Amino acid sequence: MHENPAVLNNNAILLSKAGKFDEAVACFKRALLMDNNNSLFWYNLGMTYRDAGRTEDAINALETAFKINPNHMDVILSLATILFQEENYLESLMYCSLGIDVCHTDSNLWNLLGVNHFALEEFELASIDFENSLMFNPYNADALFNLRDTYDELGNKTGAHECDRRLKEIEK
Repeated sequence: MHENPAVLNNNAILLSKAGKFDEAVACFKRALLMDNNNSLFWYNLGMTYRDAGRTEDAINALETAFKINPNHMDVILSLATILFQEENYLESLMYCSLGIDVCHTDSNLWNLLGVNHFALEEFELASIDFENSLMFNPYNADALFNLRDTYDELGNKTGAHECDRRLKEIEK
């Protein structure tokens, strides 16, 4: 019987969802032996590694997916998020910026860019990023919450109060 990379990918996703990470990784690797330039397979492998707690392997797989398809927004956001969680703020900033170049209206990337700037204590830049996030999605509660905290750091009590008001509106 001839194995099909798409079937292996689908089986690996099911195994990963069931928490059978080693088996899922083996399936993804078999699929990648047959179709090594498939960014989706590399992305799925990276997410499985992430879920299995294998962060370095996740980053490597996602970086490979990015090299194959630098416009894949899920890859960019996932890679930037993992790098942020690993406190690798500068590399996370780089991927956020690359993603914004691909899709400048992505509210989540703008928010993550701001979170990185906030972590680096670059509060003015963070406030601009969160404001951009809200320009593209005024209902992004995470960005509003983060903007409020940033305004607090900047001493902008009026802005922080406005964020609180909008957060209460969204909760309704």
